[in-house]
Amino acid sequence: MADGFETLVDEALRFFAKLDKNNTKDWFEPHKAHYKEAIAGPAGFFADLMAEDVARITGKPHKPKVFRIYRDVRFSKDKTPLNTHLHIMWQPVNKDPLAPSWFCGLAPDYFILGMGVMGLQGEHLTRYRAFVDNWGDSLQEALDQAADSGAVISDWGPEPLKRVPKPYDPDHPHADLLKRKALAVSGPMPEDWRDMGVVKATLGQMEALMPVWTVLDKKLQIDTRQ
Repeated sequence: MADGFETLVDEALRFFAKLDKNNTKDWFEPHKAHYKEAIAGPAGFFADLMAEDVARITGKPHKPKVFRIYRDVRFSKDKTPLNTHLHIMWQPVNKDPLAPSWFCGLAPDYFILGMGVMGLQGEHLTRYRAFVDNWGDSLQEALDQAADSGAVISDWGPEPLKRVPKPYDPDHPHADLLKRKALAVSGPMPEDWRDMGVVKATLGQMEALMPVWTVLDKKLQIDTRQ
Protein backbone atom coordinates (compact mmCIF):
# COMPACT_ATOMS: atom_id res chain seq x y z
CA MET A 1 0.00 0.00 0.00
CA ALA A 2 1.17 3.54 -0.75
CA ASP A 3 3.06 5.20 2.10
CA GLY A 4 3.23 8.82 0.94
CA PHE A 5 6.79 8.70 -0.35
CA GLU A 6 5.45 8.22 -3.88
CA THR A 7 4.84 11.98 -3.75
CA LEU A 8 8.57 12.51 -3.17
CA VAL A 9 9.37 10.32 -6.17
CA ASP A 10 6.89 12.13 -8.41
CA GLU A 11 8.06 15.58 -7.31
CA ALA A 12 11.70 14.61 -7.83
CA LEU A 13 11.13 13.18 -11.29
CA ARG A 14 9.23 16.27 -12.43
CA PHE A 15 11.83 18.60 -10.96
CA PHE A 16 14.84 16.80 -12.42
CA ALA A 17 13.21 16.58 -15.86
CA LYS A 18 12.90 20.38 -15.85
CA LEU A 19 16.36 20.86 -14.37
CA ASP A 20 17.86 18.69 -17.10
CA LYS A 21 16.69 21.28 -19.64
CA ASN A 22 17.62 24.29 -17.50
CA ASN A 23 20.77 23.27 -15.65
CA THR A 24 21.94 26.72 -14.57
CA LYS A 25 22.17 28.51 -11.25
CA ASP A 26 19.96 31.27 -12.65
CA TRP A 27 17.14 28.78 -13.17
CA PHE A 28 17.70 26.94 -9.90
CA GLU A 29 17.75 29.93 -7.55
CA PRO A 30 14.03 30.75 -7.84
CA HIS A 31 13.23 27.03 -7.59
CA LYS A 32 15.50 26.30 -4.64
CA ALA A 33 12.80 26.69 -1.99
CA HIS A 34 10.56 24.21 -3.79
CA TYR A 35 13.45 21.75 -4.09
CA LYS A 36 14.17 21.96 -0.37
CA GLU A 37 10.53 21.64 0.67
CA ALA A 38 9.30 19.01 -1.79
CA ILE A 39 12.43 16.93 -2.36
CA ALA A 40 15.41 17.49 -0.05
CA GLY A 41 13.32 17.62 3.13
CA PRO A 42 11.25 14.48 2.47
CA ALA A 43 14.37 12.70 1.21
CA GLY A 44 16.10 13.40 4.51
CA PHE A 45 13.11 12.01 6.41
CA PHE A 46 13.06 8.91 4.19
CA ALA A 47 16.81 8.41 4.69
CA ASP A 48 16.47 8.64 8.48
CA LEU A 49 13.51 6.28 8.51
CA MET A 50 15.22 3.69 6.33
CA ALA A 51 18.40 3.84 8.42
CA GLU A 52 16.45 2.12 11.19
CA ASP A 53 15.38 -0.65 8.82
CA VAL A 54 18.90 -1.06 7.40
CA ALA A 55 20.17 -1.50 10.96
CA ARG A 56 17.44 -4.04 11.68
CA ILE A 57 18.08 -6.08 8.52
CA THR A 58 21.88 -6.06 8.75
CA GLY A 59 22.21 -6.04 12.52
CA LYS A 60 24.57 -3.05 12.26
CA PRO A 61 23.95 0.70 12.63
CA HIS A 62 24.14 2.79 9.47
CA LYS A 63 24.36 6.55 9.01
CA PRO A 64 22.11 8.10 6.33
CA LYS A 65 23.35 10.67 3.84
CA VAL A 66 21.43 12.62 1.20
CA PHE A 67 23.83 13.84 -1.46
CA ARG A 68 23.89 17.52 -2.32
CA ILE A 69 22.33 18.77 -5.51
CA TYR A 70 25.41 20.86 -6.26
CA ARG A 71 28.03 19.15 -8.42
CA ASP A 72 31.77 19.33 -7.82
CA VAL A 73 32.92 20.51 -11.24
CA ARG A 74 36.55 21.28 -10.39
CA PHE A 75 37.97 18.28 -12.22
CA SER A 76 35.13 17.60 -14.64
CA LYS A 77 34.75 18.50 -18.29
CA ASP A 78 31.02 18.77 -17.63
CA LYS A 79 30.54 22.16 -15.98
CA THR A 80 26.79 21.98 -15.45
CA PRO A 81 26.39 23.05 -11.81
CA LEU A 82 23.63 20.76 -10.56
CA ASN A 83 22.90 17.04 -10.28
CA THR A 84 19.78 15.87 -12.07
CA HIS A 85 19.25 12.96 -9.68
CA LEU A 86 18.59 12.20 -6.04
CA HIS A 87 21.09 9.88 -4.38
CA ILE A 88 20.86 8.59 -0.83
CA MET A 89 23.44 6.44 0.95
CA TRP A 90 23.43 4.46 4.17
CA GLN A 91 26.99 4.01 5.39
CA PRO A 92 27.95 1.63 8.21
CA VAL A 93 29.11 3.32 11.36
CA ASN A 94 32.03 0.88 11.15
CA LYS A 95 34.93 2.95 9.81
CA ASP A 96 36.46 0.10 7.79
CA PRO A 97 36.51 1.34 4.14
CA LEU A 98 35.68 -2.20 3.10
CA ALA A 99 32.39 -2.23 4.99
CA PRO A 100 29.63 -2.28 2.33
CA SER A 101 27.25 0.67 2.01
CA TRP A 102 23.71 0.87 0.65
CA PHE A 103 22.48 3.44 -1.84
CA CYS A 104 19.27 4.51 -3.53
CA GLY A 105 19.26 6.37 -6.83
CA LEU A 106 16.38 8.25 -8.45
CA ALA A 107 16.48 10.06 -11.79
CA PRO A 108 14.21 10.40 -14.84
CA ASP A 109 15.76 7.24 -16.32
CA TYR A 110 16.26 5.06 -13.24
CA PHE A 111 14.97 4.19 -9.77
CA ILE A 112 17.33 1.70 -8.16
CA LEU A 113 18.65 0.31 -4.92
CA GLY A 114 22.21 -0.93 -4.64
CA MET A 115 24.94 -1.98 -2.25
CA GLY A 116 28.68 -2.47 -2.29
CA VAL A 117 32.17 -1.05 -1.80
CA MET A 118 33.42 1.75 -4.02
CA GLY A 119 36.68 3.35 -5.10
CA LEU A 120 39.14 0.81 -3.69
CA GLN A 121 42.78 1.86 -3.63
CA GLY A 122 46.08 0.77 -2.11
CA GLU A 123 45.88 -1.80 0.65
CA HIS A 124 42.08 -1.90 0.44
CA LEU A 125 42.27 -2.90 -3.21
CA THR A 126 44.86 -5.53 -2.28
CA ARG A 127 42.51 -6.89 0.38
CA TYR A 128 39.62 -6.95 -2.08
CA ARG A 129 41.64 -9.00 -4.57
CA ALA A 130 42.70 -11.45 -1.87
CA PHE A 131 39.06 -11.74 -0.87
CA VAL A 132 38.07 -12.59 -4.46
CA ASP A 133 40.89 -15.12 -4.69
CA ASN A 134 39.84 -16.83 -1.47
CA TRP A 135 36.08 -16.40 -1.46
CA GLY A 136 35.24 -15.89 -5.13
CA ASP A 137 33.01 -18.96 -5.32
CA SER A 138 30.89 -17.76 -2.39
CA LEU A 139 30.75 -14.25 -3.85
CA GLN A 140 29.68 -15.49 -7.28
CA GLU A 141 26.99 -17.68 -5.74
CA ALA A 142 25.63 -14.64 -3.88
CA LEU A 143 25.76 -12.53 -7.05
CA ASP A 144 23.82 -15.22 -8.89
CA GLN A 145 21.18 -15.20 -6.15
CA ALA A 146 20.84 -11.42 -6.43
CA ALA A 147 20.61 -11.71 -10.21
CA ASP A 148 17.46 -13.79 -9.79
CA SER A 149 15.84 -10.58 -8.49
CA GLY A 150 17.11 -8.50 -11.39
CA ALA A 151 20.29 -7.16 -9.76
CA VAL A 152 23.47 -6.71 -11.77
CA ILE A 153 27.01 -5.56 -11.05
CA SER A 154 26.89 -1.78 -11.26
CA ASP A 155 29.04 0.32 -13.59
CA TRP A 156 29.45 2.97 -10.88
CA GLY A 157 33.00 3.55 -9.78
CA PRO A 158 36.37 3.30 -11.54
CA GLU A 159 36.64 1.37 -14.80
CA PRO A 160 37.87 -2.22 -14.39
CA LEU A 161 41.37 -3.14 -15.48
CA LYS A 162 41.81 -4.66 -18.92
CA ARG A 163 44.00 -7.47 -17.56
CA VAL A 164 43.98 -9.58 -14.42
CA PRO A 165 46.35 -7.90 -11.93
CA LYS A 166 49.50 -9.68 -10.81
CA PRO A 167 50.20 -12.04 -9.10
CA TYR A 168 46.90 -13.68 -10.10
CA ASP A 169 46.58 -16.14 -12.97
CA PRO A 170 45.17 -14.54 -16.15
CA ASP A 171 42.88 -17.57 -16.35
CA HIS A 172 41.65 -17.16 -12.77
CA PRO A 173 38.06 -18.47 -12.45
CA HIS A 174 37.00 -15.05 -11.14
CA ALA A 175 39.12 -12.94 -13.45
CA ASP A 176 36.39 -10.36 -14.10
CA LEU A 177 35.94 -9.72 -10.38
CA LEU A 178 39.70 -9.39 -9.87
CA LYS A 179 39.84 -6.68 -12.53
CA ARG A 180 37.40 -4.48 -10.65
CA LYS A 181 38.37 -1.50 -8.45
CA ALA A 182 34.91 -1.36 -6.93
CA LEU A 183 32.12 -3.84 -6.46
CA ALA A 184 28.51 -2.76 -6.25
CA VAL A 185 25.31 -4.51 -7.21
CA SER A 186 22.07 -2.73 -7.97
CA GLY A 187 18.63 -3.50 -9.24
CA PRO A 188 15.53 -1.57 -10.30
CA MET A 189 12.65 -1.03 -7.97
CA PRO A 190 9.77 -3.40 -8.75
CA GLU A 191 7.25 -2.16 -11.29
CA ASP A 192 4.53 -2.12 -8.64
CA TRP A 193 6.56 0.00 -6.19
CA ARG A 194 3.81 2.61 -6.14
CA ASP A 195 1.21 0.11 -4.94
CA MET A 196 3.66 -1.48 -2.49
CA GLY A 197 4.89 1.82 -1.09
CA VAL A 198 8.44 3.10 -1.43
CA VAL A 199 9.54 1.82 1.98
CA LYS A 200 8.27 -1.73 1.41
CA ALA A 201 9.70 -1.81 -2.12
CA THR A 202 13.07 -0.63 -0.83
CA LEU A 203 13.07 -3.24 1.91
CA GLY A 204 12.27 -5.94 -0.62
CA GLN A 205 15.23 -4.93 -2.76
CA MET A 206 17.49 -4.88 0.29
CA GLU A 207 16.46 -8.41 1.18
CA ALA A 208 17.26 -9.50 -2.38
CA LEU A 209 20.79 -8.09 -2.08
CA MET A 210 21.45 -9.47 1.39
CA PRO A 211 23.30 -12.60 0.14
CA VAL A 212 25.94 -10.34 -1.42
CA TRP A 213 26.03 -8.05 1.61
CA THR A 214 26.56 -11.04 3.90
CA VAL A 215 29.57 -12.30 1.94
CA LEU A 216 31.12 -8.82 1.82
CA ASP A 217 30.43 -8.18 5.48
CA LYS A 218 31.66 -11.53 6.77
CA LYS A 219 34.62 -12.15 4.46
CA LEU A 220 35.84 -8.91 2.84
CA GLN A 221 36.59 -7.16 6.12
CA ILE A 222 38.84 -10.03 7.16
CA ASP A 223 42.44 -9.42 6.11
CA THR A 224 42.90 -12.36 3.71
CA ARG A 225 46.34 -11.40 2.42
CA GLN A 226 48.08 -13.81 4.77
